[in-house]
Amino acid sequence: MNDLPCGRKGYRASKPSSTISGALIGIGTNSRVPRGFFNTYRALPVESMAKQETPSDLTPSSPTLVGIQNEVRDYFGWTEEDDKDSAVSMLRRVEDSTVRIWARHNRAATLSKIFRRIVIREARIAILGAAVEPDEIASILDGPTLIVAADGAVGAISEMPASVSEKAWSRVVCMVSDADGGEGTYQAVRRSIPFVLHAHGDNRDDWDALLGLAQEQTNPPELVLTHQTQNPIVGMYNPGGFTDGDRAACFLTALGTRKENIKLLGTRSDIVGRWSGDTQESSKLQKLQWMKSILQIQGLWDD
Repeated sequence: MNDLPCGRKGYRASKPSSTISGALIGIGTNSRVPRGFFNTYRALPVESMAKQETPSDLTPSSPTLVGIQNEVRDYFGWTEEDDKDSAVSMLRRVEDSTVRIWARHNRAATLSKIFRRIVIREARIAILGAAVEPDEIASILDGPTLIVAADGAVGAISEMPASVSEKAWSRVVCMVSDADGGEGTYQAVRRSIPFVLHAHGDNRDDWDALLGLAQEQTNPPELVLTHQTQNPIVGMYNPGGFTDGDRAACFLTALGTRKENIKLLGTRSDIVGRWSGDTQESSKLQKLQWMKSILQIQGLWDD
């Protein structure tokens, strides 16, 4: 049986995967798979995603959305300590900056503004995934649907005709990003789109570069900070999830968005979308199976 690379960037991690073996859907080769990988997760009942009165703590809509992060780490051979170190470093970098809008109380205010725009108004939201195409975005612009973009997927907006593109940009409520989305992500920084910025053990250089670019802007983007550790970090949130796409869904459901108001665009588990940025294909396809499981938990994925 052939082992696929299982490190973050496609290199073999020192910690082995689970000894349970099988075939990863969509990859076309046999590989070790994590314990519970093919579990059929039960979708959350509608009432578990009821509208909240305040977004103060971004409590995950299901504890499973955080617990599964341990399974992901075990599968890829990552450590929670690396994730925590990156998160604490990013928090310190932000709070040591001179950007007033990044102060902790202002980040809380940013979250409240997102909450009001999405949840209080009961808006319909389209999550842009890495395989999204401009015509899919155009299809939602006739109605009042707002946009939450998963990292570089926002680059598809720039391929639209100028007038339509500006209309689409005006609908973007925030970016959910671990800062590796490339030019599309940087365009959002320059446009001062709010960022739900995520830290994990292998993206220190990415978030540092993004924050550096953001600081250079006349109007730096507002921030909400997220992490993927099991214990709370004051000043950050863990709404659950793993990839930018499913974490965007976790963010929305933790905020109190009803699943009936969430639409997935360009969210595929069988191909690596062209807005995924630099990635190792076989490793990315494995990650997309985890994404699928996390969306299933929330009742947002239909086979």
